[in-house]
Amino acid sequence: MSDVSAETRVDEALPIEAQPARSRSSAEVVAGYLAALSIFASVIAVAWHPLRLVIPAVILALIASGMGGRENRLARAAVVISALAFFLGMAIAVAGSRPLF
Repeated sequence: MSDVSAETRVDEALPIEAQPARSRSSAEVVAGYLAALSIFASVIAVAWHPLRLVIPAVILALIASGMGGRENRLARAAVVISALAFFLGMAIAVAGSRPLF
């Protein structure tokens, strides 16, 4: 019985303070959707004509990065993925003698 009271004292001595969830602004939500669309277009562009989709995907990723702010990791990932898709898609197109447009 002394163990139960000791646990109760420890719980009472260490209060847990809940942090309220930070609400996201509508610009951050739109930036997330634009970043997701950019990632999707970048991945499709590697398998299809690279310049047709990668250029708009890079533009979308940069817009999402500008809208999302510093702490939007998805927008940052979209910029990196679209840049990698550009180089990978161009390398595959040139090596396989595929059309760029």
